[in-house]
Amino acid sequence: MAADINRFPVAAYKLPALIANAGEKTAWRFLEFFTVSIRNKNTRAAYSVAARAFLHWCEEKGMTELADVKPIHVAGYIEQLQGKMKAPSIKQHLACIRMLFGWLVTGQVIPSSPAVEVRGPRHKIKKGSTTVMSSSETTEFLSSIDTSHIVGLRDRAFIAVMVYTFARVSAVVSLKVEDYFPLKKRWWLRLQEKGGKVNEMGCHHKLEHYLDEYIAAAGIAEDKKGPLFRAAVGRTKTLSDRPMSRVDAWYMVRRRARDAGIEAAIGNHSFRAIGITDYMNRGGDITIAQRMAGHEDISTTRLYDRRNDDIDFSEIERVGI
Repeated sequence: MAADINRFPVAAYKLPALIANAGEKTAWRFLEFFTVSIRNKNTRAAYSVAARAFLHWCEEKGMTELADVKPIHVAGYIEQLQGKMKAPSIKQHLACIRMLFGWLVTGQVIPSSPAVEVRGPRHKIKKGSTTVMSSSETTEFLSSIDTSHIVGLRDRAFIAVMVYTFARVSAVVSLKVEDYFPLKKRWWLRLQEKGGKVNEMGCHHKLEHYLDEYIAAAGIAEDKKGPLFRAAVGRTKTLSDRPMSRVDAWYMVRRRARDAGIEAAIGNHSFRAIGITDYMNRGGDITIAQRMAGHEDISTTRLYDRRNDDIDFSEIERVGI
């Protein structure tokens, strides 16, 4: 960060007016909130959007200084978000505002935080909202992918990693070739999960087959430090040296679902829930599923267990009208 400060004046950064008008000390403290206090790049991106949205809203309400922002303003902002966002997103925005103003307080930029006592919406869920497919539908989906070229082999292997290891898409796109390694006569994946955790997962025999076929066809086995899953070059059915991004993965999944005639709005996260549900359906242990998925709390794992979906429908169909 010090090198950046010496190289770029603070004016080089596009800052919200409330921050820019407060002087250089406040400007750097604001930038350091994202670069110093937040290590996860996805959280950093989400909080950047949330912080700027709130500060822009304050500007529209006529506030010209940070000291003008009071608890009633934070509460009003959260209130108006309730007609636009779902509760989890609103809670994330409030968490960002609290953290940001707390950071400014500890940096002696402002004397107190206007967000400390503001409450967010209540939100309690017993079942995840991620769209899932059945095990048989997922098998058919994987089989439907055209693997006559390298991009198809990549896509099948990528989706299979999410299904068989319950991994987050951010962990999958971060995989290097060396993260697929042999141990005890089987192959394993070394996944970098949330919070800097490293989760080493043994590979299902089908996943081994999909990965081996892809790596051999791509000719990347010796490029140990290179990305395992590489972005395609346009529609040439060839791969670049650039790693896939989460956005690349989302578009790939949606394209493959469309090609397979799947109407459900499945996305990257769907395969995590599909894998956990299938595992539990086959007699799996919820505590082991928790460890495999890298969840801190077992209640989070339960949200991905969608076995009761079919039970719910069987009860619905009891109505004989």
